[in-house]
Amino acid sequence: MTALAAATCRWHEDGGGEATAQRCIAFIEAVGITVRARGEGEPMTQPIEGLAISNGAIVIDPEVPLWPGDVLHEAGHIAVTEAERRATLCDLEPDRGEELMAIAWSYAAARQCDLNLRQLFHPEGYKGGYEFAATCYATGQFIGADGLAELGMTMIDLRSALAAGAPTYPNMIRWLR
Repeated sequence: MTALAAATCRWHEDGGGEATAQRCIAFIEAVGITVRARGEGEPMTQPIEGLAISNGAIVIDPEVPLWPGDVLHEAGHIAVTEAERRATLCDLEPDRGEELMAIAWSYAAARQCDLNLRQLFHPEGYKGGYEFAATCYATGQFIGADGLAELGMTMIDLRSALAAGAPTYPNMIRWLR
C-alpha cells in the first residue's frame, strides 16, 4: 500500500488521521511487512473490524474507519511470528504471550512513527483494557518486552545492553523475529 492508498482509507482523527497512517504504513513496509487494501469479497475474520492478516500481510478494508495504532498492533503479530510461518500467517490463535509481545512491538513502533500513547492505546481497543495498557507504558512497565528480548529483538537488561553496545527497549535490535 502506498501513501496514495492510505489516502483512500478512512482513519480516526483521534488516532492521528491520514498523516499518522501514512507514517505507520511506511514504517511497517520498511521493516518488511506488506500492507494492502482488501480485495473484492475478501473475508475479514480478525477481531479488529476492518483489519485482517492474510498470508503474512496486513489487509485493510478502506471503508472502515481505523486507528493507525491498530495497524501497528497487527504488524506486531506478524513481526513476532517465526520467519518460516510468517508468509502463511492468517487467522490468529489466541496466545497471551504473543499478544503481549505484539503490544510491546506496537509501542516501540509507535515511538518510531510519532504516535502518542492515546493514539496507540485508544478507547475502542484492547478489549476495554486501554487505560491499563497506557498506564503501564507511561510508567515504564513494558509488558511483553521481555518476550521480545527472549526472541533477540530487543534488550531489557541495561547491564547486558551496555556490554553488548546495544540499545534497550523500547529501541529494537531488529523488527522481525
